[in-house]
Amino acid sequence: MKKTTGMDRATTQKWRPATQAVRGGTWRSEHGETSEALFLTSGYTYDDAATVAARFAGEADGMTYSRLQNPTVAMLEERIALMEGAEACRAQSSGMAAMTAALLCQLSVGDHVVAARAAFGSCRWLVDQLCPRFGIETTVIDSADNAAWEAAIQPNTKVFFFETPANPTLDIVDMEYVCGLATANGITTVVDNAFATAALQRPLEFGADVVAYSATKLMDGQGRVLAGAVCGRDEFINEKLLPFQRNTGPNCAPFNAWVVLKGLETLSLRAHQQSRNALELGKYIEERLAKSGGRMLHPGLASHPDHELAAKQMDAFGSIFAFDVGTRETAFSLLDSLELVDISNNIGDARSLMCHPASSTHANMGDEGRAEMGVTEGLLRINVGLEDIADLTEDIDQALAKAGI
Repeated sequence: MKKTTGMDRATTQKWRPATQAVRGGTWRSEHGETSEALFLTSGYTYDDAATVAARFAGEADGMTYSRLQNPTVAMLEERIALMEGAEACRAQSSGMAAMTAALLCQLSVGDHVVAARAAFGSCRWLVDQLCPRFGIETTVIDSADNAAWEAAIQPNTKVFFFETPANPTLDIVDMEYVCGLATANGITTVVDNAFATAALQRPLEFGADVVAYSATKLMDGQGRVLAGAVCGRDEFINEKLLPFQRNTGPNCAPFNAWVVLKGLETLSLRAHQQSRNALELGKYIEERLAKSGGRMLHPGLASHPDHELAAKQMDAFGSIFAFDVGTRETAFSLLDSLELVDISNNIGDARSLMCHPASSTHANMGDEGRAEMGVTEGLLRINVGLEDIADLTEDIDQALAKAGI
């Protein structure tokens, strides 16, 4: 395997994200294939014993075992790092593998984590259940409240962990302030950027230390495979994350990495068009909700309390938003009336999908936990896809009408 002529790191770093998403990190074999090669192998052979020893000692480049390196996975890692503006990246088996590895690789008994209360249900499980089980203290705060971050800092605070926009309430975190506060106090910031990806938002530009992803979402974009990624400085990725990953094994499969590579080629186009569709559909739903007293949660709309902050941090507002129709009964009625939009708890897909977080993605948090983070019984989350916006609007219109809205 060799990198394409002119594809050295110095060259690719000059490219803009949309170009990096198509060409960054491309390696080619002696066959000169156009599309990235898929290497379905767990192990590798060597010309001599000295080569094996040199590679395992870190004294020579080359593959040793696919739990540590695989050419297809390595191409994905390099491409995501380039898009993110990160020094390094390690791909993971899923988004939750990425979140878990990004936290546990750097935390020990007696450490303290400050986390956002508005987060994906499994991310909250990490800080509410898993970390305390291993003697890691956690404090959950309103991430949109800058003062809450500073007030939560303790002498043993090691990590700030948050998502922006947050799932499913679309809370926005002031990354420049929070990351600056963390840096001033020797705290590492871990940002879940799955709702936006580097196509719409790059947390490292605002001072974040680590960016974690569910590549299953927008990066794949078509609901095909599970994958994740963690990006950051070389020191963090290779000295903290890599030892954890090589010994616990949350690695991305080569086939999944190859699928995500194909998804990245169209990521910018999809993310921006889906953002446009979501903004138009959000405006329409907000007008309908105004008549029934419902609530819209879309950072691209002026009604969102942090609209201006979102506009500062994001190139576009993303494909996902939420709205509240009052009761579970009304929410279920609307879901059951959909004809084009699918009922599904996935996001980032090219297809439009809608779900009821209280009974799906956040069901395991209990009534009190959901109430704390604003996941009400009437809340619906929608991922707006690439369908014709007129068809989407017509489907939502008839579903709202049948739900009595």
